[in-house]
Amino acid sequence: MNTNTITTSVSLASVNPLADRLAIQTSSALVLKPLIDHNNWMFFKYIQAVTGQALNDDEERIISNNLKIKKLRKRQFFLQAGDACRYLGFIVKGATKMYSINERGQESIITFCMENDIITDMESFLDGKESCYHIEALEDLEMVVFERNQLFQLLVSVPALNLMFCQFQMRQLIDSQKRINASLSMNAEERYMDLLSSRPDYSQRFSQNMLACYLGLKPETLCRIRKR
Repeated sequence: MNTNTITTSVSLASVNPLADRLAIQTSSALVLKPLIDHNNWMFFKYIQAVTGQALNDDEERIISNNLKIKKLRKRQFFLQAGDACRYLGFIVKGATKMYSINERGQESIITFCMENDIITDMESFLDGKESCYHIEALEDLEMVVFERNQLFQLLVSVPALNLMFCQFQMRQLIDSQKRINASLSMNAEERYMDLLSSRPDYSQRFSQNMLACYLGLKPETLCRIRKR
């Protein structure tokens, strides 16, 4: 295994459900910031913003007893292909890419994740199978992470957390449908324009080469499209 791989606690996919709702409830005093000394206050606020349900003291205590705060440096791996995905992570600060590499060494980016996203390989996480994907930190990363068995118990014990993950899964389904539709029905330029419209933050945060891998294009093709 690559020496950059985190071997203690980490792993899972992405979502930003009801981001507008979270933004509305976020003020200058509530801006998402790094968790310090295991302060999970922002994670609790996120659950409330997404679900509309505030956690009571007992629920906050139960979650606090089961979560961990983990950090990765840029280019460290949250997950590597061939490993089973044992953990779920909620990004507090930073960004990741989830990708595969084919036999010709070509990289295909499945998804990007940023603040308020959940990272995982869901199939591997649920089934315990070896993952086909890498999840790599594109920036210094701070996360709230859960082990699989602990998370399953929490989903039973904390209704608001259960609802948050249900919404995450629905958001994932919607995003997957949109990605499939764009791939089947749009040409290269249309896919790029659709990405700029739906996720303008991607072009501000990720390189042109990464966006090309995400769109299934060669970098030179995307370069020509951008010049038009």
